[in-house]
Amino acid sequence: MQERIDLIVKILDEKKAEDIKIFDMSEQEYFVKYVIIAATLGEKHALSLIDELKTKLKSKGEEFLNIDSSEEWSVIDLGDILIHLLTPEHRGIYNIEELLESLKKNKVD
Repeated sequence: MQERIDLIVKILDEKKAEDIKIFDMSEQEYFVKYVIIAATLGEKHALSLIDELKTKLKSKGEEFLNIDSSEEWSVIDLGDILIHLLTPEHRGIYNIEELLESLKKNKVD
């Protein structure tokens, strides 16, 4: 799993995604094990990131279950990994990081 995460982060970093964060949700009751969030420079940049992820990950056997993309926010579902690509403005508005952190803090053992 860590190799997959590292490869995704490397691809995003090489294509100039900004402020990449990884959330390990494997200990929570959440629908994926990992969430990766990165800022984009806009819609064209997000589409370029998605194309690069598809090109490099599909050759490694990664299966893309769904890709939902808009001008401000794209979500890539790999089954056990969810990748959010957002413009900095929308990342600030929706603040997914805070939600994920609160889920981790409120974990019931």
